[in-house]
Amino acid sequence: MAKKALISVSDKTGIVDLAKNLIKFGYEIISTGGTLKALNEAGVKAVDISSVTGFPECLDGRVKTLHPKVHAGLLAMRGNEEHMNFLKSMNIDPIDIVVVNLYPFKATVSKPNVDLQTAIENIDIGGPTMLRSAAKNYQDVAVMVDPSDYAKVLEELKNGGITKETKFYLMYKVYQHTSYYDTLIANYLRGKLGIQFPEQFTMAFDKAQDMRYGENPHQNAVFYKEAFDVAGSLAVAEQLHGKELSYNNINDTNGALDLLREFSEPTVVAVKHANPCGVATAKTISEAFFKANAADPTSIFGGIVAANRTIDKETAEQIHKIFIEIVVAPDFTEEALAILKQKANIRLLKLPTIMNEVLTSSFDMKKVLGGLLVQEFDRKVVDFDKCKTVTKKQPTQTQMDDMIFAMKVVKHTKSNAIVIAKDKTILGIGGGQVNRIRATKQAIEHSLTDTNGAVLASDAFFPFNDCVEAANAGGISAILQPGGSVRDQESIDACDKYGIAMVFSGDRHFKH
Repeated sequence: MAKKALISVSDKTGIVDLAKNLIKFGYEIISTGGTLKALNEAGVKAVDISSVTGFPECLDGRVKTLHPKVHAGLLAMRGNEEHMNFLKSMNIDPIDIVVVNLYPFKATVSKPNVDLQTAIENIDIGGPTMLRSAAKNYQDVAVMVDPSDYAKVLEELKNGGITKETKFYLMYKVYQHTSYYDTLIANYLRGKLGIQFPEQFTMAFDKAQDMRYGENPHQNAVFYKEAFDVAGSLAVAEQLHGKELSYNNINDTNGALDLLREFSEPTVVAVKHANPCGVATAKTISEAFFKANAADPTSIFGGIVAANRTIDKETAEQIHKIFIEIVVAPDFTEEALAILKQKANIRLLKLPTIMNEVLTSSFDMKKVLGGLLVQEFDRKVVDFDKCKTVTKKQPTQTQMDDMIFAMKVVKHTKSNAIVIAKDKTILGIGGGQVNRIRATKQAIEHSLTDTNGAVLASDAFFPFNDCVEAANAGGISAILQPGGSVRDQESIDACDKYGIAMVFSGDRHFKH
């Protein structure tokens, strides 16, 4: 009796060659629907699944392989005498190889404006059921869900038979694949229902890149991207030049993009070790880079530059003078590319959707030992309806604009965070400090430009008036902070004493 191989695939890559070789190794091919047609048209002898089950395909093809003759043939343990006697009594042949990949649900729901019924029709039922049955009986059945495994299986058949180790590996790939497939479906339906935080949380990612190492050379690492492309994200950027991105490159560039998306005007963001070190808005991207670089030319060295306008010749000439790891922008002029490519290792990333509002069903997540913290992204900066001037001195419109500019940077700076700005340019940043007065002093001390008349923004309230005292010593003219301390009045009184305007936003922006 010929061995049996059941083939039913949506992705027909390599399937004709696989079937031809299986026939050479003594297998009879059983197939279904479009796969059967493709094999027959290629001259491959294959029998219809209906001739095995004695039951026609029905319900618009929804029922083809959901039959006891298929699943008994897959699940019967060859070393179990009772199982094999049952197959013989029911005239059921064992099925020894299964080659199945699934309806293209991901490709279907990725299309714009796909309707719910179309999505549901692309949920495979028979395919996953066959895969799981075959995988459960891996010792007796080889099951392939990935065309990249065809060559390995054929090579082992050539050398006498598929090894138990390979069958076990193929079993793992089945359950990994069906888990991914079911996650895509569940998350699509969750989105339709508007369920934000389900009782069980699963996500699907695709490997984008094996990394040379992780945060440090002794750590292994991989970059996974979300199953569905997110416009404006680093995962969909096109690399035009330079070395492969590292773990730290990706982390830092993602932070730069997060901050850059806060601005609509021509803006340049410089980031080093996941913290902003220079941010400026101007009439041109060249001027914005000049101002951002001037804010902290020491820290930008070896950092990341993100721009929300095309990099032109004038901007490229400035960048070329210093050591920058990565430049990411919507585009680069030919002249700019010619200048920047003179350095072999600089990474140039083109991201046309850099200005897109990022719409994703994903969350802000932090892995902790034994668990996962999941929250919404922080999409707020300043809510004008909640803002309240609490001092006698009222801020000017220019001061208010600069304070909002500074708060956008605060939002993306590690807490405790203090940012000083003037003319929509960052003068000083105090980030990642264990107390607010230290962050305030750091921001003032690190300012290379005179802070007299500048504004200050804080991620959280002032627990004491010491931050106002330091701000006054630095010449700060206006402060934006959330308010809410039991000692707010002390800070208000200090501001009134020194003629500093203070506005309470009502919202904090911790970033840990």
